[in-house]
Amino acid sequence: MSDPLAQIVSLLKPVPSIAKLVMAGGAWSVERRELGSPFYCAIVEGRCLLTIAGRSPIILESGDFVLVPQIHAFTMSSLEPPPSGTLPRRLETGPGVFRLGDPDTPSDVTALVGHCSFLANDKQLLSSLLPDIVHARGERRLMDLVGMIHAEMVGGLAARDMILSRLLEVLFIDALRSTGGAETSPGLLRGLSDMRLAPALRRIHQDPSGGLSVEELAETSAMSRSAFFDRFRRQVGVPPMEYVTGWRMVLAKDLLVRREAPLVEIATRIGYASASAFSVAFTRHVGVTPGVFARTD
Repeated sequence: MSDPLAQIVSLLKPVPSIAKLVMAGGAWSVERRELGSPFYCAIVEGRCLLTIAGRSPIILESGDFVLVPQIHAFTMSSLEPPPSGTLPRRLETGPGVFRLGDPDTPSDVTALVGHCSFLANDKQLLSSLLPDIVHARGERRLMDLVGMIHAEMVGGLAARDMILSRLLEVLFIDALRSTGGAETSPGLLRGLSDMRLAPALRRIHQDPSGGLSVEELAETSAMSRSAFFDRFRRQVGVPPMEYVTGWRMVLAKDLLVRREAPLVEIATRIGYASASAFSVAFTRHVGVTPGVFARTD
């Protein structure tokens, strides 16, 4: 697999944790803190406010989909939230079904909300390559996928975990490829949307064992070394060789955990001339030797 986006999502290994159908009416607010986990939401009906720590509030409307790969604190509320200090009103009316706000007030918002986690060995680095937030409007496919995930979570049918993992992967890929361009935060997607940088990024992912110096990558992008370096750092968020090393270490961790190849073969597959050179680079990057990492993970 050499498609960069597919590689990232596959290595992240998203697995579901919570899926809820939320209905709300009147003045309501729900706050979550210190989650540190991916969050997604599909608005089936109505309008509400999503406020993520450190970002401007977003008005979500029917047909909107939001994905936040890493979220630590957020608030969802009615467009006119209740006064500060008001205790939240939250009632579970059935398995995975919640009512927010005054239960005597007609519901005017319906949303499918979910949280998941990443099983990746280097989820911090991998998720840092993704946008801070994906906000899509009118993407029927994303709405349908969220509905399928919710139905599978509450259905309890055979092969549930396998189906959920596949659905989450498709949801992430579909959501991520619905965004891109200069408005996206620096990272892999922004780099791939840049026609000059995309060939270099694909080369890194397709052949991590090949020649991946700044000069060679700049040549792939038909740019001068300095122009390529500056553009890569601006669009992707890190210098080219830092990205190359980080990606090689992600692959190395995955190979070490799977124990499918000896150290010398892993070194060759990710671009190091010897097992000792790989061990030095891995230890410097990760903080432990490859052998210790494989035994303790």
